[in-house]
Amino acid sequence: MQGVHGYRLRSDGGVRLELTPTTSSPLAIDISESTEMRIQRLITENPVIIFSRSACCMCHVMKRLLSSLGVHPTVIELEEDEIGALSASQQEGEGEGETVAPAVFIGGERIGGLESLVGLHLSGHLVPKLVEVGILAL
Repeated sequence: MQGVHGYRLRSDGGVRLELTPTTSSPLAIDISESTEMRIQRLITENPVIIFSRSACCMCHVMKRLLSSLGVHPTVIELEEDEIGALSASQQEGEGEGETVAPAVFIGGERIGGLESLVGLHLSGHLVPKLVEVGILAL
């Protein structure tokens, strides 16, 4: 498991932990795992996940929309040098014209950025998708 070697309070009320990687626990993150592999693993392990840049207002709106539906997504803040790895998870021709981050994935499928998430909600397809992946019950 990782050891906490520092923390910062965030303006949105959250806490940012700074972790020291260790390999003494079976729950430890494999420090040799590439950023691309880590992102793919997180996408498959979390039914709803948002990848964001630090202090991203669009991510905040995405979290608010999802929480208003009773869904509390996992949110991962990527460093600028990790953003490129997120684009590697984007399929050819998918999400063209959208920014790479923030990006929301539901059930392992890339939905896109804020505009795509809101469009899915306004079209009436967001709640059924959340029900389909088992994160929301009607």
